[in-house]
Amino acid sequence: MTSTSTSTHRGAISTSHHLATEAGAAALEAGGTAVDAALAAAAALCVVYPNNVALGGDLVALVRSPHGEVRFLNATGPAPAAQTLEALREKHGEQLPLRGIDTVTVPGGVCGWNALHEYGAKLSWAEHFEAAIRHAEQGFPNSRSVAAALVEDRDSLSRDPGASAVFYPGGEPLAEGAPLVQPALAATLRRIAAGGSAEFYEGETAARWIAGLQRLGSKIGPRDAVDYSAFWGEPLEGSFAGLRVLTGPPNTSGFMLLRALNAVAGGIEDPLGVGAGELARAFHESNEVRAAALADPGFGGASGADLVAMAAPDRPIGGAATASGDTVGLSAISADGWAVSLINSVYWGFGAHILEPETGIVFQNRGTSFSLDPASPNAFAPGKRPRHTLMPVLILRGDELAWVPATMGGAAQPQIHAQLLLRSLAGASPHEATHAPRWIVDEARGDGAVSVTIEEDVPASVRAALGEAGFELSTVPAYTEDLGHSNLIRVTPEGYEAASDPRSDGSAIVVAGPG
Repeated sequence: MTSTSTSTHRGAISTSHHLATEAGAAALEAGGTAVDAALAAAAALCVVYPNNVALGGDLVALVRSPHGEVRFLNATGPAPAAQTLEALREKHGEQLPLRGIDTVTVPGGVCGWNALHEYGAKLSWAEHFEAAIRHAEQGFPNSRSVAAALVEDRDSLSRDPGASAVFYPGGEPLAEGAPLVQPALAATLRRIAAGGSAEFYEGETAARWIAGLQRLGSKIGPRDAVDYSAFWGEPLEGSFAGLRVLTGPPNTSGFMLLRALNAVAGGIEDPLGVGAGELARAFHESNEVRAAALADPGFGGASGADLVAMAAPDRPIGGAATASGDTVGLSAISADGWAVSLINSVYWGFGAHILEPETGIVFQNRGTSFSLDPASPNAFAPGKRPRHTLMPVLILRGDELAWVPATMGGAAQPQIHAQLLLRSLAGASPHEATHAPRWIVDEARGDGAVSVTIEEDVPASVRAALGEAGFELSTVPAYTEDLGHSNLIRVTPEGYEAASDPRSDGSAIVVAGPG
């Protein structure tokens, strides 16, 4: 769904669920900034899109202030202090499971909301939660994405008592359009709205969710929550086609976008056409570098600049399993000069497949991204953050904003961002860029050929280029959700243009100004 503004405006917002977009637009209409809009939308998404995001997840964001400063917010959570690599190896062997209690890391998202609120919000903290509380208390029609995920994840998710009670009434997955009501989550949101982010990390809510996870065997304790803090830092920046491309530094995957754009700048002709095979090789090399080297810089991980420049490994390295569900990305801008590219996530669909029943909170499974190989830069360690697929992006011409993109898509996020930007530079509108046929290079699974997941309406010339480059093609229907939910706002002399991906349940709204 697309919206265009050619008149006086307050701002624009694009998200992957229409109810969240409406919450963000209401914040703009109430006089809020892009930060207010992003916060209202993010809170709503934790209610209406629980397969993708929840209070028990992480967050990263890029924020541009009215002064032109761009800051990166890292609200990704660490492993519990009481857990050890040795204990996990004894329990799980060479690899962590994809789901379950040992994959739950400290949730950073709510702390990230607080950092955003303190930095650039005009509305009150409680106002950010009004739509989220209403949808949790009163219910809303279940979306296509959530309904499909409930069927796909049924064997595992329905075994969790908390999730079963909310999502599988009478033992059956909640269907698309059926009312999804979450009273425990509504009560939690009310407490957080009244008590601030401290309620989530130190208050009654913290005591409830920590005790609930500990009953399942979690090593997360009260001190892990109290000690957690999101932090602001410098974005990772590159240049392409006369533009400034800003993204997230490690432990995020932003470096991969810069690698791909550098490859294009190095001489790939028609990268989304006959040169697609060369672009795919660049994507594949970036996947290999991430698998080999991306880790928490606070524990000796490589810098963003080092990862951009790093040669791909000589031997194939197996990447992470392909995530389902994953994430929400949202884009917001306001006429006062604020802009936000925000990513909020529980990683895989419904995260660890744990819904803590006292609070109604779904918890992420980010810990599965750790390696249990002691020699890996990404090896598990207490207090360490796992490598992340998340990556916000802002595109500037000099000091002026040009595009505000955001996407989910797991490990494919850098590839989706690259395709959005390349199409936009070729003249595509946000609607055309988000709705165009998409393909992604999958992570390696061994020594065999690497596959490319490609939508069936990708042109034959692109298919041929990818095949000639040695990639196996795995064809999926057009607008397949696994190829990401993107959102995009373009800044024009006349106003804003915004669009949301048809692969999601989203929408985009440009909010007109007074008179």
